[in-house]
Amino acid sequence: MARPRVALATFDGLPELYEDDRLVLGPLAELGVDASPVVWNSGADWSAYDLVVVRSTWDYTLRRDDFLDWASRVPRLANPLEVLAWNTDKRYLAELAAAGVPVVPTTFVAPGEPYAPPAYEHVVKPTISAGARDTRRFAAGEDSTAPALALLEAGRTVMVQPYQAAVDETGETALLSFLGEHSHAARKAPVLVPSLSDPNDVEISAREASPAELEVARAALACVPSADPLLYARVDVVPGPDGQPVLMELEVTEPCLFLSQAPGAADRFAAAVRSLL
Repeated sequence: MARPRVALATFDGLPELYEDDRLVLGPLAELGVDASPVVWNSGADWSAYDLVVVRSTWDYTLRRDDFLDWASRVPRLANPLEVLAWNTDKRYLAELAAAGVPVVPTTFVAPGEPYAPPAYEHVVKPTISAGARDTRRFAAGEDSTAPALALLEAGRTVMVQPYQAAVDETGETALLSFLGEHSHAARKAPVLVPSLSDPNDVEISAREASPAELEVARAALACVPSADPLLYARVDVVPGPDGQPVLMELEVTEPCLFLSQAPGAADRFAAAVRSLL
């Protein structure tokens, strides 16, 4: 019997996958699965694979329509198209907040709408972005109008959030789950600090998730528009002003899974992939 084939979708900047994702190749081989990286817009025959897993497709923010068109043509995709379409625009945060999930307060400004910079310390970024791209932090009283208008004039919706000062000391907690089961957590050091010139250089370390953080993750994942558990999900939380965790982002498109930060994480992810086959 032929071994199942799995494509791990990536982009042409990382044709062999991000190093963390490569950790799953060995465990998948041990489970009898032939897995290989494939660039998502390479014109590959996706019907030749039993499953396509979205991984380091990190250029999608520059061509979201093309990315979703590609996803619509993949016969068997994880995570599925409807989830990717929902998650690749951060306006989903408004839905989570409306459902009662504790989310960092967020104001959305669409092109053509007036922009009024807040007086408090805040962050401005487009709703379609990743890896802190086009994201800026502004001090209390600092005018963010010009950068925001530049994004709006380019046809991009802008989101404005109060900066969560506690992140400077504690960082963010990323909670990872596979097929709906919590796997592990990791600490991401602060990204929007003057000393960090490249967000990709942020320090990552192991962290144990608290019960309160796990509850926020559970509530957020319950809002994802999917009838089935997601192959992978990452929920990023930070301490709010009262010390309780609030959600920064729900990453179910192409998040780094921080497999290197927890013993057995790559094996758990491989087992989840195998179970879908």
